[in-house]
Amino acid sequence: MREAASVAAWCDRRPLLCDTPGVSTLHPAVAPLSFLLGSWKGTGRGTYPTIDDFAYREWVTFRHTGKPFLVYEQRTADLTSGAPMHAETGYLRAVGAGRVELVLAQPSGITEVHEGTVEGQRVRLATTEVGVAPTAKRVDALERDLSVDGDVLRYEVRMAAMGLPMTHHLAAELHREAEG
Repeated sequence: MREAASVAAWCDRRPLLCDTPGVSTLHPAVAPLSFLLGSWKGTGRGTYPTIDDFAYREWVTFRHTGKPFLVYEQRTADLTSGAPMHAETGYLRAVGAGRVELVLAQPSGITEVHEGTVEGQRVRLATTEVGVAPTAKRVDALERDLSVDGDVLRYEVRMAAMGLPMTHHLAAELHREAEG
């Protein structure tokens, strides 16, 4: 966990990741999530019984506003062609000792509400609600596990969709981008 003074210095060097003018102090409620702050880039692989396996490049940003949540933004592109693939944006909310909620939306017409835990540098999440627009593919539930080791973020996503039970869907390894 980053100490308040080091978070302030970190934000002074990265004003776009600490995006409320004049706010460099991390809200105490999200201090246990400070290991996620920053911009991350890497690659991942996806699989699911109803689709062909695929590889992707990914960009993720976690930033703060001085409130008790982190802003989360993610996008992916096909590893071979560079074509845009997926995007999602939302908020990782600190809701109590070791407890978090993730609220996010995807342009594909899916919204997700997760509950979970943070222990050390690991976040475990499971959906409590999945909203699906009339034209979106059916998704029933998701589980997400994130862990950080130094400047490496790894995650796995499992999904129950299209009438299938919870099944491995995504795994990626991202690296924190250099300060600048």
